[in-house]
Amino acid sequence: MRRILLLLIAALVALTSCTDSRKPYRIGVAQCSKGRWREKVNQEMLAAQHLYEHDVKVNIANAFDDSALQAHQIDSLAQAGIDLLVVAPNEDTQVINEAIARVLSAGIPVICFDRKTSADYTAFIGGNNVEAGLIVGQYVASIVRDMSQQATNGKTMVMEITGSMNSTPAQERHRGFAEAMEGLSGIEYVCRQSDWSSDGACRIVTDQIQTGRLPDIVFCHNDGMATGVYKAVVEQGVEGRIKILGIDGMPGEGLEYVQFGHQVGTYFYPTHGEKIIRLAIDILSGKPFERDNPMLGFVVTPENVDLVAMESTELMRQNDHMVTIQDKLEAYFGLYNTQRKVLIGSFVCIVLLIVAVIMIWRAYVQTRRAIRQRQALNIEETLFYTNADSRILRQVFETPPEGTPEPRSQDTIFAESLNEAIRKNMSNPNLKMEDLGEEMGLSRVQLYRKVKAITGQTPVELLRQMRLQRGYMLLTTTNLTVNEIAYEVGFGTPGYFSSCFKKQFGKYPTDVRAEQ
Repeated sequence: MRRILLLLIAALVALTSCTDSRKPYRIGVAQCSKGRWREKVNQEMLAAQHLYEHDVKVNIANAFDDSALQAHQIDSLAQAGIDLLVVAPNEDTQVINEAIARVLSAGIPVICFDRKTSADYTAFIGGNNVEAGLIVGQYVASIVRDMSQQATNGKTMVMEITGSMNSTPAQERHRGFAEAMEGLSGIEYVCRQSDWSSDGACRIVTDQIQTGRLPDIVFCHNDGMATGVYKAVVEQGVEGRIKILGIDGMPGEGLEYVQFGHQVGTYFYPTHGEKIIRLAIDILSGKPFERDNPMLGFVVTPENVDLVAMESTELMRQNDHMVTIQDKLEAYFGLYNTQRKVLIGSFVCIVLLIVAVIMIWRAYVQTRRAIRQRQALNIEETLFYTNADSRILRQVFETPPEGTPEPRSQDTIFAESLNEAIRKNMSNPNLKMEDLGEEMGLSRVQLYRKVKAITGQTPVELLRQMRLQRGYMLLTTTNLTVNEIAYEVGFGTPGYFSSCFKKQFGKYPTDVRAEQ
């Protein structure tokens, strides 16, 4: 009967887990920055989660132009158990390259998108930036040929404002544009480096205008910088005298600027987040794939901007609808799987109940038999213990109880287990109370009540206190920097660690380090 019960339990586990036989691939995305273009890529990847033959689950982290934070996010995504990493490196720096190398050494494929890195990677997908710079340069050449000479020296001044040259898009766009400028006669070509920001481009053009030599054409490496150039032109009172071009071609940004006449053109830089997911699935499923996957765009001009803007806006609207539909489908699928498991569980529980009734009846019969045997034995024992000779004999068999240690309370055992679980997972900034509860065999509510009853603190407060105490110990016993200690004890940013540390101990981590 016991064997039958075990078989039924095994059947229950098998039936309830069959719906998870093909779990979605887990894809972590380490996004380098924010902006409309990158938000569009993110939305397209989210919308493509159920688009292909194998579902994926996309988890996106944004570094907001912080290379150290992006390296930490890459490590956190890998520790969370992703199957593949998609990364747009903030810059080609050692800290990011080392993080990517750690992911690859763990057997996790890495796709670089939009930006490359000198570190090794599994595949690259993104716009062909050399081609983008070259095509914009050819468009500028056509403008130069059509416009009249405005400068006193008879040459048209073409200014290029690049993004940070530590990134591959800036390097490649400059290479393509410079190639187009090389064979162009009658121009004065100058190149200035900026930092991808609108304010940086505004300062560069303002300084140039104030020299008295106005650039005739300004090409910026993105439409955000182009808005900074337009701001400088308006503030300096030379609107209409400088032609501005950018790259990205997003609705509400570059396309709108061309429609308003602020720019004479923009390069439509492709996003295609769904192609990133397609490439990831091919890699994870063992299908053939290309290591380099360039995507081409085109120049948007005042002649074609209305049509491009209309199509782009419609595509983005449809993409938003797909994300909404996908969220609803996930909710429905979750409900379906839950109901299926409940039905299977109910069926097995009924069978188990029948088996339990049979086993209870058998146990009842065996108990009755044992009681009768015990009653007969009690009679014999009574005679044995009431007989004088038997009492003497009994002393021979009696042995004094050995000393036993004081048993530990359940609260002590729980506190020791919780302390071990927190220390083991402390460095994970994404640690949740559900994770601790699951490891302790408790629900979130049960964990909260138990910790509150024993310590007087909530689990979140207890976790933060232990992290800060660990950080204090590391400050006084190691040479790690404050940033390294913040990440070591599970804080997402060093600034938040410092503020919490000040509130806990009345002084900043740097003050403690200075006392050593």
